[in-house]
Amino acid sequence: MPHFRLETNVPKSKVTPELLKKLSAAVAKTLGKPESYVVVTIVPDQLMTWGGDDKPCGTATLMSIGCLGVEQNKKHAAVLYPLLKKELGIPDDRLYITFSDQSSSNVGYTGTTFQTILG
Repeated sequence: MPHFRLETNVPKSKVTPELLKKLSAAVAKTLGKPESYVVVTIVPDQLMTWGGDDKPCGTATLMSIGCLGVEQNKKHAAVLYPLLKKELGIPDDRLYITFSDQSSSNVGYTGTTFQTILG
């Protein structure tokens, strides 16, 4: 159910399968969720500026059912920002991450919702 989506002006050539696997593992670990449910999407090559210039930048969303909140989000940010800076060269001050805590009734899976699955 967790989904990490990054839209960035970084070129597709920098988005490797290894990076996707690293992000998937990091998201699962920081949220305490099974990696088998984690989805990571990176949308590269976007026409994007930050502060009027086109140096590497991005916007991201981390969606989860639970495990998000004031203190938890600080922990998640501390995990994700360094990884994206190291792997994609996106500086901390050129990336927003929006944390989206969804109710189980708002996330569908296998023809139903997680509310039905999780009870």
